[in-house]
Amino acid sequence: MADFTPLDSLDVHGKRVLVRADLNVPMRDGKVSDLTRVTRSLPTLTHLMDNGARVVVMSHFGRPKGERVPEMSLKPVAEAMAQALGKPVAFAEDCVGPAAETLVNGLAPGEICLLENLRYHKEEEKNDPGFARQLAELGDLYVNDAFSTAHRAHASTEAIAQLLPNAAGRLMAEELTALASALEKPERPVAAVVGGAKVSTKLDLLGNLVSKVDLLIIGGGMANTFLFAQGLNVGKSLCEKEMADTARQIMDKAKDAGCHIVLPTDAVIAAEFAENAASKVVPVGEVPDDMMILDAGPASAESIIDRINGCQTLVWNGPLGAFEIKPFDAATNAVAQAAAQRTAQGKLLTVAGGGDTVSALANAGVGDKFSYVSTAGGAFLEWLEGKTLPGVAALAD
Repeated sequence: MADFTPLDSLDVHGKRVLVRADLNVPMRDGKVSDLTRVTRSLPTLTHLMDNGARVVVMSHFGRPKGERVPEMSLKPVAEAMAQALGKPVAFAEDCVGPAAETLVNGLAPGEICLLENLRYHKEEEKNDPGFARQLAELGDLYVNDAFSTAHRAHASTEAIAQLLPNAAGRLMAEELTALASALEKPERPVAAVVGGAKVSTKLDLLGNLVSKVDLLIIGGGMANTFLFAQGLNVGKSLCEKEMADTARQIMDKAKDAGCHIVLPTDAVIAAEFAENAASKVVPVGEVPDDMMILDAGPASAESIIDRINGCQTLVWNGPLGAFEIKPFDAATNAVAQAAAQRTAQGKLLTVAGGGDTVSALANAGVGDKFSYVSTAGGAFLEWLEGKTLPGVAALAD
């Protein structure tokens, strides 16, 4: 992770501070239905307002593809933000040009405004230098607080950071610090739980992790591909049989790197993927042709917990089974709850994120009990894959 300037080191009084937030929130009937992303932006915004900045917030919303799509306006988000802050949030009908300039230049110290959807302009996603200059004209300083968009080189995340003195916002800094402590300078031994449906979607991730962690625990549908690659019958389970050679190559790479791969030794199987379907537990070598693996078995979960108990750091991405349907959430729940307990005891640093992971941990009742849970999705995955994130790299330039 790049070195970055902390927010506290900026002298913001009276300055126009452009804040890139991620306010791509879920909406229902024209109202914000989940305030998580709004509330996570508040520590940065309140710090700036309390220190006399003239705060200018910008974000994308949905995929309008360079068109003004009325239902993708950020105006309802300005109202939700005002409610969360307990202060008025002015709204600009555009993110550049006269409407934005007039509103921004009329702000008093301690006041805040939100600009209209950045993606109403196709130049945003093209990382257009001219568009970045138009945005930069609205600010004296730039703060990026949107780690979840940091894997995209867009005008508001990458090009603009080259044009203004910049810093990482509170949320960005928290995320970068958590991720660095998990994989860059971790307390060892380090374990990673990687689940999900397909090996093919997580090749880069697996390839990077085997060289970074001591223990790689593979679950979900992708574990079936590894079991198949070892010559085991997986019945009618989700399995990418064409990826068997790749799975074997990953196992060889792990062996060379001194990383131990852990696969299920028993499995919960059923004839159909349905709520409370009749199921039973069998050793992984005894799956009938007409049955499918839908979760790691209790012995596997117990073994994983024992192994994690010997670790100092845990990175988690993806469930161990089909957690959306009971009882196939049992292994994920058991391991997540054990990890949360060790976290509470101060014995384990736990960092999780990406896709289904947030939902799976919430289902296990531990969504707020890990050291850090990232809601960043794609950016979290690309970090796990060892890729440079343009929005983070730009803060170091």
